[in-house]
Amino acid sequence: MPSFFQFTQGNESRTRLTSDASPLLGRFRAVPPRSDVPGRRRRSSTLGLFTSNNRGSVYVGYGALLSASGLENHDNDAARGGDWEELGAWARTWRKISNVWVEPKQSAVKGVVDVWWSRYGVLVLMPAVLAIAWCAIPFPKYSFPGEDDDDRSDPLPGSGRKIPGHGEARVQINFWFFLFVYYGFYNVTALIWITKVFNLYSLNWWPQSFGFPVTMSIIALISIAVPIPIYLVPETRFLTAHNTAWISWTFIVMAMPVAIAFCILLTSQRHLKLRQSLSETQRIFTTSWWTGEAEGSIPRRDNRRRPNLSSDAFDPDATLQVAAEQSRNMGGVRMRRRWLPASFVRFIWFCLALFVGLMAYVIGEAYAEIYLRTLPHNNLETIVYVYSWIITVHLLDALTGWLLGIREGERVGSYPLSWVFKLYFMLTYQTYVRALYARLRSPEQFIYLQILSSSTLIILTPLTMSRLYHRITVALNFTDQSYASYQKVCTRNVFIRFLAENVSMAAFLGSVLVLHFGPNKDVYPYFAFDGKVTGDDYDYDFRLTFWASSVTWACELVASVIVRGLISWFFGVDVGMEGKLDLAVWPELLPTSVAVMFHVLQNMFFSIIRLQFH
Repeated sequence: MPSFFQFTQGNESRTRLTSDASPLLGRFRAVPPRSDVPGRRRRSSTLGLFTSNNRGSVYVGYGALLSASGLENHDNDAARGGDWEELGAWARTWRKISNVWVEPKQSAVKGVVDVWWSRYGVLVLMPAVLAIAWCAIPFPKYSFPGEDDDDRSDPLPGSGRKIPGHGEARVQINFWFFLFVYYGFYNVTALIWITKVFNLYSLNWWPQSFGFPVTMSIIALISIAVPIPIYLVPETRFLTAHNTAWISWTFIVMAMPVAIAFCILLTSQRHLKLRQSLSETQRIFTTSWWTGEAEGSIPRRDNRRRPNLSSDAFDPDATLQVAAEQSRNMGGVRMRRRWLPASFVRFIWFCLALFVGLMAYVIGEAYAEIYLRTLPHNNLETIVYVYSWIITVHLLDALTGWLLGIREGERVGSYPLSWVFKLYFMLTYQTYVRALYARLRSPEQFIYLQILSSSTLIILTPLTMSRLYHRITVALNFTDQSYASYQKVCTRNVFIRFLAENVSMAAFLGSVLVLHFGPNKDVYPYFAFDGKVTGDDYDYDFRLTFWASSVTWACELVASVIVRGLISWFFGVDVGMEGKLDLAVWPELLPTSVAVMFHVLQNMFFSIIRLQFH
């Protein structure tokens, strides 16, 4: 038998070794390219975040491809940009801002997060400063008509002057300033957060015919137009004095983009059919090949060749097959009507995750109301409140994490979305814990809370990252991740917890200073610290709150350093490197995280403002 091909034995000595740390993408494993290519400047790492003698990083999901080649392409494109020198100063500034916040680029985001002071300045100081500046905007204030200070010691029910924990409303504020400036900016931030989440999902929620600016403006106008008749009608004006009513309306405003996106998918019939017809080769791997197709749904080659003749036109027994053919076609039609595209099902899971996340706003406000209306509390009651809130937040977080998933094929299957929602729930929990610091009555309560918090963090974090704990969770069917992926997720959660602790404490301490000494002291009596707000003989002290909270923050920083050292010692993982690697691989995470933190901090301040309109 003749030989058509010559076979030469090859040498595979230069093949790169891979490990289970690299994720499988289809049948292939994503591995960063070699850094010692001749003729090219030698790189110390693909993203500048690897270490030569460390294990590198455990990637999860499709972002490994971006880390392998995307950043080099962005760097080369930026270097070849000939129009950069021709741009003016303002144009250059706007492009830098756009590359980080509007349309994030990997190279620009990497430059921000690669340095520790820049990273924490953007992720910690920026949201805290924005939230403090927002709550420090001076309100036009008015005294209560016909009332002296002695006449307001026993407010009437439903007057809005909530006691004991919130503090009694001391002044009236201008409704229109509150609506257009304070509450309007609050809703705009909420819409920006929802938009950024949709960007991570890679879906535009606004109609293409309107565009984003028009649709955003319409929803913003609706958000401030609906409360106006409620305020003008005397029978419904009492609703405007309740913070929960305003937060519930914000919940509806934030749900509008989700409803719009859902309606767009329904009107485009994305839930009924394929966007493009399948070829006959693709149909082999679907049930349509075996169950029959409705005529005209998917074009066939024989129909294209002979449009006026069917394949059985010359079959003498064709008349006997009519009934069977019709029943088979009808079965295919019925099956397709019950079939939903995977993209539409994925969007339904995404909507459910958003709903659970937004419900945390209302639940958190209810927790704050219950705690503050039942003050004062002893040490045991304080601990029970804190840890009941911790359990509630972690249950909501676990449910949202299950709905989202981190791998393709798991419902939503988005690692960046799970990153953002983990930050959202962690910061939601931290903000309400910080707010109760202003109502702790003694240093012992601070000490008890800090001992429980730091000890559980230092002891449980390394234990939950161990191989034994991972095997137990796999045996109990709590997870099916590999140990490398599980370790990566645990490290990510530690990094997110440190971010939430630092930004929440920075915002709390800054707001205590600004609101206690600033012009809005009477608008936020929660931080006044100069009157009996609990109905007992104990006055909450500014000095105790500020200095005890500062010591608590210092203890948290020490605990974070200890945990980082333990993780690096036992597992060889750098928590900071893993966190900034996530931000560099998925550049959209940076602006989304800042928007999430800013809005959650706004929600903390909004829950303690006292609303009495002039």
